[in-house]
Amino acid sequence: MSEFGTDITSDDIVDTLSFFDNWEDRYKYIIDLGKELPELDAALRSEEHLVRGCQSQVWLVSEARDGKLFFAADSDAFIVKGLLAVVLAAYNGKTPEQISAFDVEAYFAQLNLLKHLSVTRGNGLRAMVKRIQATAAAA
Repeated sequence: MSEFGTDITSDDIVDTLSFFDNWEDRYKYIIDLGKELPELDAALRSEEHLVRGCQSQVWLVSEARDGKLFFAADSDAFIVKGLLAVVLAAYNGKTPEQISAFDVEAYFAQLNLLKHLSVTRGNGLRAMVKRIQATAAAA
């Protein structure tokens, strides 16, 4: 299972994005983050792991280990892989309680992200978060 997000935190991403003056550079950084995500095994790219509500195909799998949840995710679109990396930085390696308590809307507001995404991408981003939050609630 992916350890992405345990070395880079949501605070790291907020800090790094604040250095960029324009959204073109921010998008490049987000896409670069996505390139750091390990590719999901083809066997896990199944209907069962598909996240509904995303414009692109997104697969998300989870594993509980030592009271913490670890997620691995992949997409067929570069920008979406980057958005997955942004989400995993907030949630990966956290306890279900930490996941439930995390204010993801405040995080997205700090990144000023949703204003710069299409409505369908924003809905997909929220669908990813809902899946992670549902996994935490069930744990």
